[in-house]
Amino acid sequence: MDKKAEAALRVIAKSEGWTASQVIRECLMEGAAKRAAKPRPRLIGIGCFDSGVSDLATNKEHMRDFGVSSMGKGWQRPEERSGKRKVRAK
Repeated sequence: MDKKAEAALRVIAKSEGWTASQVIRECLMEGAAKRAAKPRPRLIGIGCFDSGVSDLATNKEHMRDFGVSSMGKGWQRPEERSGKRKVRAK
């Protein structure tokens, strides 16, 4: 232990009326409590719903008609506007 740490140890031990080992034990316990693993914040709803579709988040086909009903009656996809419908590979 360096001289600065040793001096601090003596000051704390004297002011608290403790032995050096008591000071070290208390400091270790306080330091461990401060560094204790804190629970990670959770996003609400994550993992709470099982759609039964294993690739829901990665397969674009599942999102194809998402939001279409909110676009209004006359809305068409860009590939449908030209009158020619593109054939998509599966």
